Amino acid sequence: MTNTTSRKIRTRFAPSPTGYLHIGGARTALFSWAYARHHQGCFILRIEDTDLERSTPESVQAILDGMQWLGLQHDEGPFYQMQRMDRYRSVLQHMLDNGQAYYCYASREELDAMREAQRAAGEKPRYDGRWRPEPGKTLPPIPDGVQPVVRFRNPLDGHVNWNDRVKGPISFANQELDDLIIARSDGTPTYNFCVVIDDWDMQITHVIRGDDHVNNTPRQINILQALGAELPEYAHVPMILGDDGERLSKRHGAVSVLQYEQDGFLPEALLNYLARLGWAHGDDEMFSLAQFTDWFDLNAISRSPARFNREKLLWLNQQYIKVADPHRLSALIRPLIEQSIGQISDHPPLHDVVGLLRERAATLNELASSAALFYRCDEPPADHLTEHLDPAAIPALRQLMHHFQHTAWERPLIHDLVKQAVHESGLKMPKIAMPLRLMTTGTTHTPAIDATLHLLGREHVVNRLQRYLPIN
Repeated sequence: MTNTTSRKIRTRFAPSPTGYLHIGGARTALFSWAYARHHQGCFILRIEDTDLERSTPESVQAILDGMQWLGLQHDEGPFYQMQRMDRYRSVLQHMLDNGQAYYCYASREELDAMREAQRAAGEKPRYDGRWRPEPGKTLPPIPDGVQPVVRFRNPLDGHVNWNDRVKGPISFANQELDDLIIARSDGTPTYNFCVVIDDWDMQITHVIRGDDHVNNTPRQINILQALGAELPEYAHVPMILGDDGERLSKRHGAVSVLQYEQDGFLPEALLNYLARLGWAHGDDEMFSLAQFTDWFDLNAISRSPARFNREKLLWLNQQYIKVADPHRLSALIRPLIEQSIGQISDHPPLHDVVGLLRERAATLNELASSAALFYRCDEPPADHLTEHLDPAAIPALRQLMHHFQHTAWERPLIHDLVKQAVHESGLKMPKIAMPLRLMTTGTTHTPAIDATLHLLGREHVVNRLQRYLPIN
């Protein structure tokens, strides 16, 4: 294969818009993007939309939105194959004129019968070259009313060899490769042909893609060589499995990348996790995108399938939330809170609430749910109040309420007053803290009681305590 080391690195991500951008596609995009960035190269986005029956504008937009959310910005594109039909047809005609391709008039019924006969003879089903022009060969008469396909004239002898940057040396015998259809009977070029012309025209130096494309590669290499094109290097990345070892499916988390946004994941957490699916830099688990691009190398990609584990992703997302800027997190969760409970006030400041809660949340959705209690003033269920408001604690709680009204509203002072109430009453902390939580927030699940009360504010806390503490 041609050595690409002296050429400017150019990679591409080329999804088909027949569905959403999924985890496997996002990892391929990440690896291609990172390789280009690592080598100060160019990352190209190409939409392979020639499957007219399955491609949809909605899928195209989902791919673009997913790439935007992940922050994987392309340098060129997006290019659309359907807008390049004239170029494909021009190359097809050139190959027909040069004898590198030919028309095949075999009907579907003929091809089915041919394959059945081959199977019956214990042979591998493959096109038998009946319409392939050869010196001294007489071709069948052209049937009336049949629109032919165009087939590539694949070499009959030798091997296709390449040194895969992930899998190592790979070789295919040409006699195992039949003459590939490169244009359908309606004149539409096929996937393998369009990919070759695109990679050629866009001067792609490195094709990084899933290993389900390995069988396409020898065919594509042969077409490129027939055209006299410079060959890219290939890196076929093993698939992603579920944590049970089965092929990744929706039940494992193989959903749209944008679903992870809706589920409250940070894009940098998802990218970090995807980077570790089949690639490693020592024992590093958590790293920035800048570090990843600095470290990334195709040689460090594992040859074995990676396993997707949602619990590990949740853990990593929690680590990112813990260190994220509270103001950024506030901007992300405010719409989630307001979608649930309506417009919220600026008291307490949402970034202060986030600063208190972020270490406890695995997702932005959890963070928004926890933060909402500071703005919606839930009423405590009567049975919970009966359970947690011990009559023996009421005098201490009343005294605490009195102190709250006349003490500077600072967290250390609130902390000391609660401890004093526990000490003077002779009760344990939960007997004081639990009813305080319940009466002021409507729930017993809050952060530290002094921090919670401080953020809620004196007026809210005193008003709520006055509502629930019985008056003699």
